Amino acid sequence: MSKKIAFICSRGPHGYAAGREGLDALLATSAMTDSLALFLIGDGVLQLLKEQQPATILQRHYAPTFKMLELYDIEEVYVCADSLAERGVTVDDLLIPVDSLPRHELARRWAQCSTHISF
Repeated sequence: MSKKIAFICSRGPHGYAAGREGLDALLATSAMTDSLALFLIGDGVLQLLKEQQPATILQRHYAPTFKMLELYDIEEVYVCADSLAERGVTVDDLLIPVDSLPRHELARRWAQCSTHISF
């Protein structure tokens, strides 16, 4: 097992502070190691939707911050293909390029990480 850190996002982008806080933690951790990966599952896939309009519910629009992952050399961004399909979303609806994987493959890659941080 590698010493890779898995950041797992399973909540939608609004109504919880977890999404923004998890993204901040991911970016901060990338300053200390390049051995990390981001996994978006369940409602977490909605974090990456283009054209979100959170101002209508008085929320801050932080989704564009995901575009900074590349600048932070965070290259492993995995999205659950099953979760996308269940929500009627495709990878073309997302802000950034991702690896869309079925649940079983996502679980295999997740298991290769030694530390798991959920948000």
